[in-house]
Amino acid sequence: MHSTNKLIILFLTLFLCFPAFSRKKIVILHTNDTHSRIESLSENDKTAGGKGGVVRRASYVEKIRKENKNVLLLDAGDFLQGTPYFNLFKGEVEVKAMNLMGYDAATLGNHEFDYGMEVLEKVIRQADFPIITSNYDFSQTSLAEVVKPYIVLKKDGIRIGIIGICIRPKGLIAVENYKGVKYLDPVKSANKLAQQLRSQHICDMVICLSHLGYQQDIKLAESTRNIDLIIGGHSHTYMKKPEIRKNLDNKEVMIYQTNGRGIYVGRIDVELEICK
Repeated sequence: MHSTNKLIILFLTLFLCFPAFSRKKIVILHTNDTHSRIESLSENDKTAGGKGGVVRRASYVEKIRKENKNVLLLDAGDFLQGTPYFNLFKGEVEVKAMNLMGYDAATLGNHEFDYGMEVLEKVIRQADFPIITSNYDFSQTSLAEVVKPYIVLKKDGIRIGIIGICIRPKGLIAVENYKGVKYLDPVKSANKLAQQLRSQHICDMVICLSHLGYQQDIKLAESTRNIDLIIGGHSHTYMKKPEIRKNLDNKEVMIYQTNGRGIYVGRIDVELEICK
């Protein structure tokens, strides 16, 4: 995780074979709950005065990309709402900033729906990166054309599957703002798509962008198969180190998130041993 003077690098090693292999590295940078924080926080903020802001974030991302061949930049939702930028420009500023930083993918948080699906659709159409939501059925809405249930990215020959699991909208999103959206069970949705990414798309790694919250991420990790990493959001949990849990196959799943407002950028270094 990164602030103005702090960096923690975590390693997740995936062993994909035992005979001859080649070792490859991917650096995953991630954010969550940035809440339209375009500028750094006020110096009067008692917990993070002067930190954050897209200029500092963009500079850090650029630095890491110069130092590493394979870098992913991901967001776990609630990148909208929280400052006058969103109130005035309805997401245009935030998504253009994310475009400039070169985000590879993001999932939706509940606050992306604050101005309804018509506004959200316009925001998504401006994004140069895919928006992924695996457990909202948008088939009866205009978002069906712009939101993906999963994606597969390729980095240096490595196939990375990404799914997005979002929180139950009831009580968090105004009913009129998600009319026609069907909420699907997060565990069943994650299991189904993670298996599909492994078996049909032959993914070497599966990442879940989750906007469920920390406690629900633990439940998700322990109730599923085929997911290697859960990048979380919603609960704004500050984690100095990742949580490691065992899945249904007794394999380790890493859970990690930053505490939001753009104060930190999380970093995970992944080493994969690929069969030649």
